[in-house]
Amino acid sequence: MPKLDLSKAPIKTGSIYPSPYAEQMAGRSSVRLGELAGLTQFGVNIVTLEPGAVASLRHWHLNEDEFGMVLEGELTLIEDEGETVMRPGDCAAWKAGVANGHRFVNRTGAPARFLIVGTKAATETATYSDVDMKIHIAGGKARFTYRDGSDWAGHRDLAPKGETNG
Repeated sequence: MPKLDLSKAPIKTGSIYPSPYAEQMAGRSSVRLGELAGLTQFGVNIVTLEPGAVASLRHWHLNEDEFGMVLEGELTLIEDEGETVMRPGDCAAWKAGVANGHRFVNRTGAPARFLIVGTKAATETATYSDVDMKIHIAGGKARFTYRDGSDWAGHRDLAPKGETNG
């Protein structure tokens, strides 16, 4: 395949999260490099977080590995064990099935970017660490439930682990 023309890559903004969590993803955008290349086995994205933005709710994947590398700026990685400041070249990885909720947050006054690579499992469940919600993906469709498996009907917070849900 020839060199990818990044100017032709799809850009995703917004979130598939239900309200009120979707609104918390303002200031996040991702360049979909894997989609541009037609990759089917794993996703590759460059995510930009504007000042104050978050990449996601804290989560962990049952079936998908993830790898992240900071490209530009400074991000704070928040995991179950605590917080780590990440700068260009710093990497982190999360093995499928390990219940370590994680996310990147931009607490600086400048945009920051990171590369994220993840498996595209045929079926997936992700658990959100700080809210009572899971996502189940099968057949290309997403379904949200509470942790107990009952259908999502609206916001039900859990007690956060040292961090607010915003």
